[in-house]
Amino acid sequence: MYIPEHFKENDLQLLHTAIKDIQVAHIITQHSYGVEASFVPLFLDTQQEEKGVLYGHIAKANTQWKEPLTNDEALVIFTGANHYITPSWYPAKQTHHKVVPTWNYVMVHVRGKIEFIQDPQELLSIVTKITDINEKRFNEPWHVRDAPTDYIQSMLKAIIGIRITITEIKGKYKLSQNYNEDTQQSIINGLRETKDNDGIKVAQLMQDQLNNN
Repeated sequence: MYIPEHFKENDLQLLHTAIKDIQVAHIITQHSYGVEASFVPLFLDTQQEEKGVLYGHIAKANTQWKEPLTNDEALVIFTGANHYITPSWYPAKQTHHKVVPTWNYVMVHVRGKIEFIQDPQELLSIVTKITDINEKRFNEPWHVRDAPTDYIQSMLKAIIGIRITITEIKGKYKLSQNYNEDTQQSIINGLRETKDNDGIKVAQLMQDQLNNN
């Protein structure tokens, strides 16, 4: 991933937080015939290994785990909040008009050793963890144990677990850092006025960045 210096984010804790917030990612692997990719919900265990370990699962029918890998490294792409930035939000438009559109976004790339898991107990643990993380937002959360045991066991037979031990993690926070504070604030105001969820998220990320500088 190409990252200009002013968009680079190296804070491991911040990148871990971004991964936990985004949750889903494209997992890309290399095979003799080319690449495979799957879009997978993942959870991050920061207590394991130096940079953490990702867990998730895919359908057993998915060929990504069946086909031999040319190496055991996977690329995992987390795409966070993003939004189009119109030149109309730049104060410079009112003076010299030398402005062009761009796109602001948050992106985290992870590389790591990928392993596929078939053990039923490990699969149950992965499914339970992912479910619990997401169900806690509801007033009456659903639990895996709410379903009949034999039904859950049959469902587990249809999936393959994924474990990715992180070896490298890179963050790109493209949030108009290459513009002065007045221009950034003008963009933030414009994003908020869109009343679009992603626009508001990008605006908040930009505002947090300004406040921390």
